[in-house]
Formats: sequence, C-alpha cells, structure tokens
Amino acid sequence: MEYADFNQQLIAFLNTATTPWHAVASMKQMLDEAGFQALDEKQEWSLESGKAYYVIRNGSSIVAFRTGKRPTDQAGIRMVGAHTDSPCLKVKPNPELRRKGYFQLGVEVYGGVLLNPWFDRDLSLAGRVSFLDEAGTVRDILVDFRKAIASIPSLAIHLDREANSSRTVNPQTDLPPVLMQVPEDDTTRFADLLKAQLEREHQGIRITRILGYELGFYDTQPAALVGLQDDFIASARLDNLLSCFIGTRSLIDASGDEPALLVCNDHEEVGSMSAEGAQGPFLASVLDRWCGAGRGQTLASSMMISADNAHGVHPNYLEKHDENHGPLLNQGPVIKVNHNQRYATNSRSAAIYRHISGDLGLPYQTFVVRSDMGCGSTIGPLTAANLGVTTLDIGVPQFAMHSIRETAGARDGLTLYQVLREFFRRKELV
Repeated sequence: MEYADFNQQLIAFLNTATTPWHAVASMKQMLDEAGFQALDEKQEWSLESGKAYYVIRNGSSIVAFRTGKRPTDQAGIRMVGAHTDSPCLKVKPNPELRRKGYFQLGVEVYGGVLLNPWFDRDLSLAGRVSFLDEAGTVRDILVDFRKAIASIPSLAIHLDREANSSRTVNPQTDLPPVLMQVPEDDTTRFADLLKAQLEREHQGIRITRILGYELGFYDTQPAALVGLQDDFIASARLDNLLSCFIGTRSLIDASGDEPALLVCNDHEEVGSMSAEGAQGPFLASVLDRWCGAGRGQTLASSMMISADNAHGVHPNYLEKHDENHGPLLNQGPVIKVNHNQRYATNSRSAAIYRHISGDLGLPYQTFVVRSDMGCGSTIGPLTAANLGVTTLDIGVPQFAMHSIRETAGARDGLTLYQVLREFFRRKELV
C-alpha cells in the first residue's frame, strides 16, 4: 500500500470512528467488503479452514480472524490487539442543567482525560442509544450529531488572573458544555432532543421512548496531515484508533495461509474490567470455540502483539524521557519495555519483532520510562496473564496522548502496518 493511500484511508476512518461503537461499525464495514463472515455468539459456529470471520460483543469490541490452512495446534495463531475507546466526556443519565437561560449537559470524565484542551472547541455528540420501538421491542441504534452542537467556554483571563500559572479544572463545575439558550421557564428534556436527532438521522424509525444511552462529546475538527512538509497526522482518538485501523488493514491484507487474529477491546482507558474488555472473557471465549481441546497447544505456539501508542519525545520537555530511550516521531514504531510488567514485552517477543522489521528493512525504536517516573500500561499484560501467550507491547509514538487532539508521525503508521501484515503471514513464530 502506498504512503498517500494509507493515510487517506486512515484519515477517513478517524473521522468516522467518533465512538467505540462507530469504530467497530467502520471495522465491520472494512471486513465485510473484504469477504469476512459475521458470527453470532448466540449461535453455534461451524468454522472452515482457510476462511475469515469476525464476531462483535456489545457493539464496541470485535474479534476478527483467519482460520488459515494449518491446524492451530500446529501453526499457532498470530494475534494483534488494540482498543477502541479513548478518553472523553460522557453525558450523565439526568444531564439537564439550566443556568441564566443557558441549557447545558452534565458530563462525567471517562478515562485519564487531559482536560484543559477541551475548552473552546467545537463539540459534537455521538454514541449508542437504547429505545423502545412501536412493537414494544428494545433496540439499540447509533447516533452522531455530526455538527458542532456545544462548547465549553473558557473563563476570561480578566476574571481569572492566575489562569496561566495555577489554573485547575473542576470536572463537576467547569466542564458542562453549553448547547443553547432557552427561556427561564424552559422544560426541554435531553431525551426529546436525542429522539428528534435519531429520527432525522435514521429515516423511518419510530421511537416510543428513549430507555438509555452511552454518549460522548468529541471535537468536530477533522483529522488532517499537518506540518510544513506534512510530517504529522493530527486527530482526535489516535490513541488507539490508529492501531485499530492498522490491525484491521493488516489482517485484511494478510495472505490467509496462517491462523491470524485481531482483537480490539473497549474499556482499556478505564482498566479493561468488563465483559468486552481485555480483562473479560471475550477473546478466551472465541479461542475456545475456534481451537477446542487444542487451545493449550495452540497458545504455546502463538504470539500476541499489543499495539497501543507510545509517548514520543516532546522537544519542549526533553527531561521527561530517559536519555537513551526517547522515541522520535517518524523514526519507527516503539517496542515498549518495563521489567515491572506494566508492559508484557520480553526479550523473545522483542527479538521476533526486530527480526521481522529487519527483514523488511524498516525502522523501530525502544522505550523505557524514566526510573523516577511511573509507567503506564495497556492490554498487553492483561492478555498475556489471561491467555499465557508470548506478548509484545508496541506502538506508534505520538504527542499529546489523551488530549482532545493528538499528533503522530505521518510515516509511522504505514511502517507498523507493513510489519504487522508480515507478522500475520509468517509461518514460524515462537
């Protein structure tokens, strides 16, 4: 795949995947177009050699796999993992706030959000809604307002003289977005606004009652190549939709000769402890149904690459990195190492990645956090512990992780795609 074509497809995906549900819907469309067959967890599966399948849980997590042409207990499975969720502001169940004629919504902080960049942005709203239809059936549907419907205005510096030196953000009082102005006797219900949007967005739908929702605000500014020479890609949700796109594209473009799997879990940003999170049973359940009694032998011959973005060296904060382990944007994906097991990389899994990358003549880097700083984590250690599989943590380096708009190198995504595609094709692994 060419550099320009890859980034064009990536940008289109990022602009569409405004929530985990929309991300999975976009991945589903990619897999459908590539001939993958949908499976239902409620039904019996009849898997065939050399075929491609996917299964979705909760609408926000997905496992896609190729069965390959060799039994899994002989060939092992080449696995890649990522996560579909990103830090954001989610609407509370009873969100209506009316203050001095302004209609606002109460929000809850989801994940480790970098809060200050959320001010003065053009915000829209998207997610999943559960409703009762005319037949008395509870149904789920996606919604995306796709326009700027709100903002969180900053307080003027004249009223906060310490804003540039000691400002803190109170998530309860400072973050409710402003949607519109209303009369003093206003009785607008958010559920009614949501119902009207759903009926505009989905022609012919008839909603008796809104029963629940999971909705998050997002920045309407689209993803773009930026920089004087287009060196960077800037977007919301690069952590970790970049890896979701790379993993999906790599699996689709793999040969199909070897057993290969992609898992993209929801809820990584809040600990992964859910039915569809990496600490839940979703992936293990799929492997049980695919591998059967040979699961133990299969996993002993398998490898997982957990792909989640890494902290690139910020030129204004060089002291935040170990001097020998500071990843640079556009210098290749980053092998993430932590001997306290915040990352699952070991010498063997790192060696396999370095070997594949070297064969392709592609760059890679290594990251270790400063010894006097705490280390983040991802789904790699969780998957390694749950499955007992050799695991590597890797990721594209980026700036501004967990901001409303993040920045990565425009060349690193293609590099990781090329390595993962080759990983899915490799006959011998561990």
